[in-house]
Amino acid sequence: MKLLIACLATETNSFSPLPTGTHAFEDTYVSRHPTADAPNLFSGPLHVWKRRADELGWEVVESLAAAAQPAGLTIRATYEAYRDEILRDLEREQPDVFLISMHGAMIAEGYDDCEGDLATRARTILGPGRVIGMECDPHAHLSSEMMQALTLLIFYKEYPHTDGPDRAEELFTMAAAAAEGRSRPVMRDYDCRMNALYHTPREPMRGFVDEMQAREGRDGVLSLSLCHGFPYGDTPWTGTRMVAITEGDEAKAQAVAEEFGAKLWDLREMLLVDWPDIPEALDRVEAATEFPLVLADYADNAGGGAPSDSNFVLAEVLKRGMRDVAIGVYWDPVLVRLCEDAGVGAVMNVRIGGKIGPASGDALDLKVTVRGVQPDMRLMMGETSMPMGTGIWLEADGVHIVVSDVRTQCFHPSAFTDLGLDMSTMKAVVVKSSNHFYAGFAPIASEVIHVNTPGTLTPDMTKLELTKRARDFWPCLADPFKESAA
Repeated sequence: MKLLIACLATETNSFSPLPTGTHAFEDTYVSRHPTADAPNLFSGPLHVWKRRADELGWEVVESLAAAAQPAGLTIRATYEAYRDEILRDLEREQPDVFLISMHGAMIAEGYDDCEGDLATRARTILGPGRVIGMECDPHAHLSSEMMQALTLLIFYKEYPHTDGPDRAEELFTMAAAAAEGRSRPVMRDYDCRMNALYHTPREPMRGFVDEMQAREGRDGVLSLSLCHGFPYGDTPWTGTRMVAITEGDEAKAQAVAEEFGAKLWDLREMLLVDWPDIPEALDRVEAATEFPLVLADYADNAGGGAPSDSNFVLAEVLKRGMRDVAIGVYWDPVLVRLCEDAGVGAVMNVRIGGKIGPASGDALDLKVTVRGVQPDMRLMMGETSMPMGTGIWLEADGVHIVVSDVRTQCFHPSAFTDLGLDMSTMKAVVVKSSNHFYAGFAPIASEVIHVNTPGTLTPDMTKLELTKRARDFWPCLADPFKESAA
């Protein structure tokens, strides 16, 4: 057997002002021999697939692996160049199995569905009999083209995404069985008619994920995935879908997808977001007796396409005269360069944040002391790591600000501790992240508070200005199954 593995991944926020071009990929990750590199969230599955194939004595061909931080539309020429490189490798190698890691919410100029486009072209090259499998982030769009072209499709089950390697193991097992003629997997999906946030460490989603996993491997059910959807990508497929893979039984796959879609629908009222605004959240910090509290600046999450340079929380902290508060990670390559030149101990007048656009708010001019400089920082994301670049720790009257020259969300406390900041001395830590921070920060937090902040990512799904998807989903409609049919 011959296996070809590849990766092409980014998450497109249609409302982000930041284009995703070649530099955006090169700043994050581009490799033609990815299993020789340390695994990141999207290249990690390729390491699993190569190991599993080597154990079976298969021939393995490594194609392109490229990933970029979430941002706005991918430049057409960039997408087409990376896509066509992978397709040329497929044409030349003609593998029995093609496995690819993608995000699932990649939109390029002229392509609303990059995953479906690449999968369809790959199927044309390989023909109907060979196995094509894709692993995706659950914050994805699921199109009919993806379902038709792919043999197997699996999404991470966890948010935060700590289970990418586990899902890669499962995908390889199913792909090998199909390629060797031991299995005939069939896939069906179900439109849940929902657009919401599904945080899996807590109920009700913890029980839902556990029930999915308990059902797998029983009565012909091979795999169950919830495609959460990416609310901030404007496509005809935006929203939540349930995917079931069964052993040769199309009717069962459809029935199980609908069954679990109905289970999710019954949980919908418990998924509604009711988070405090910034003043309310800081009131809770000032009233607390156990520290640190961890506050999530949800709307300025680079992992959702935000610039990661808004000052809405920082401005309120400074206005109140609060001390022992840490906040990060800000993205500002120019400021990082200036602080590197000045060095640790330098006292500087700097302008922080508010640079990219209206969603970033106003800039702040502060007198700061450079407390730490650390090049080549990386942040753990489950079993993999993501680049942070050079990190800078600035202090302004007891407020501690972390800035980096690589745009990234704040995945892990090491964003602060690797620069020398003692988290146990902080009353509050404000992380520019929506939920991926949770696995790393929850163990050190007296309380975790998601904050309804202004910015690029609104948690209120009724406010999304979608133009390509009809607003025929909950919570825009109380019951879209009845109201949209009326």
